[in-house]
Amino acid sequence: MARLILNPLRETGSILAVVLAWYWASATHLVTDFLLPTPLSVIQRIGADAMSGDLPAALERTIGAALAGFAIAGVVGTALGIAMARVRAVRWFFDPLISIGFPMPKIAFLPIFLLWLGPTIAAEITIVAFTVLFPVATAAEAGAEGIETVMLWSARSLGAREGQMLWQIVLPAITPQLLTGLQIALPIALITAIVAEMLTGSDGVGGAMLAAMRFADSPGVFAGIIEIAVLGYGLVKMMEWLRAALLRWHSETAAW
Repeated sequence: MARLILNPLRETGSILAVVLAWYWASATHLVTDFLLPTPLSVIQRIGADAMSGDLPAALERTIGAALAGFAIAGVVGTALGIAMARVRAVRWFFDPLISIGFPMPKIAFLPIFLLWLGPTIAAEITIVAFTVLFPVATAAEAGAEGIETVMLWSARSLGAREGQMLWQIVLPAITPQLLTGLQIALPIALITAIVAEMLTGSDGVGGAMLAAMRFADSPGVFAGIIEIAVLGYGLVKMMEWLRAALLRWHSETAAW
């Protein structure tokens, strides 16, 4: 019984400490309510937005842009990474571009996408896909380069065609490393979508926070922070579950 109580406390102890400190600071008026609204007022604001339909609509917009861009980058980045590892000409052309673009803040390209696509969700999806492409392609390339050459030679000697080698050898072999890249890329996709919404003033969670800031609506800003935190935590846990489900055959899952 004690373990059932202590284990959740260990996992959430720091979060509870922050919430208690927040409550204490607001209850004792250490700072004004404008700078730090009470937790109750923020919860009430989230509830009001949920009841009015504003919160579901904003979450739908943000999640849609983040996951659409993430999915596009996942497919394109995986294909590009494998091609870079297996085709010398592709590696020669894209490797310098990946090396230069990886450390760059990709959000700087948002004005270009806005010029091309206008202030639409298509521009937000494009900047998310462009940002996430780099870690996914890098992970796929590293995974494909780590495949033992003997395994590929053996498959060729048995008459395996390129398509069979891709689906039956290459993709299963790179799955652990690729999933690591995707786990890193998913929070980046959410961050990029929210920042793009803030810069464009769209109807997503980021846009709602920006609107609340402009009207000096402190509970609205803090409500957005809580919503983003919960959403990000949910997406991270979803990727952890997906990784465990896809890697049941792998040694890392067997050890659990």
